[in-house]
Amino acid sequence: MAAPPVQPVPAPAAVNGDAFRLGFIGAGNLAESIARGVAASGVLPASAIRTAPHRRQERGAAFASIGACLLDTNAQVVDDSDVIVISVKPQIVKQVLLELKPLLSEEKLLVSIAAGIKMKDLQDWSGQRRIIRVMPNTPSAVGQAASVMCLGEMATQNDENRVRSLFGAIGKVWTAEEKYFDAVTGLSGSGPAYIFLAIEAMADGGVAAGLPRDLALGLASQTVLGAATMVSQTGKHPGQLKDQVTSPAGTTITGIQELEKGAFRGTLINAVVAAAKRCRELS
Repeated sequence: MAAPPVQPVPAPAAVNGDAFRLGFIGAGNLAESIARGVAASGVLPASAIRTAPHRRQERGAAFASIGACLLDTNAQVVDDSDVIVISVKPQIVKQVLLELKPLLSEEKLLVSIAAGIKMKDLQDWSGQRRIIRVMPNTPSAVGQAASVMCLGEMATQNDENRVRSLFGAIGKVWTAEEKYFDAVTGLSGSGPAYIFLAIEAMADGGVAAGLPRDLALGLASQTVLGAATMVSQTGKHPGQLKDQVTSPAGTTITGIQELEKGAFRGTLINAVVAAAKRCRELS
């Protein structure tokens, strides 16, 4: 018998009344999305968030608009934070961690959202073992991220709860072993692009069938959103939901027949596997 699907654990609205200071090393768009979600959801007050935007005035303005504390250096962010999110580009993570290494201690939780940087490297470069690695995806910008985290050997249950509350503020969170992260990248990391492509193609189909462009795009995007919501909220298997809307000799089964002719299902499977393989090659 197949094992039941693993469900994400809901993020607590507050972590046992736990107040902590959250610092971002790197003030990019993803860091901003997390900070906004955390402040808007009440997980932390905006005054508990800090970063050092350096010379990027627009990034400083973005964090200031949230109410976050702007500091002059990354060293100050580390000193003034309990949870430190490494949110710089992957190619400079090593440099940043080596620079911060003398300032880090096991009293602080290190959280990495840098794609492709493995736990062992994070530990070696930072000298720390109290680390949690998180793989979010781009829908974090609209509060609908699919994030997966894995825990370092010294991370505690309270650390996991804290991180779950942070990323639960921008979507749903799962915990998995790091060995699954390449596949996670191929599915949820790259997956939004597959869906964007599908929405574009459906809209083009609507135009080809005679619809105005704006109506076709609106219907396509809302249809994908509605279908995804049905899967997540009803708990029914996608195949069961598909069968519910396919009448004998009807329009839907005719459309599905064309998708099967084009190997739609197999192509999506192959896309996920290929992206996961490429992630392994790059890491």
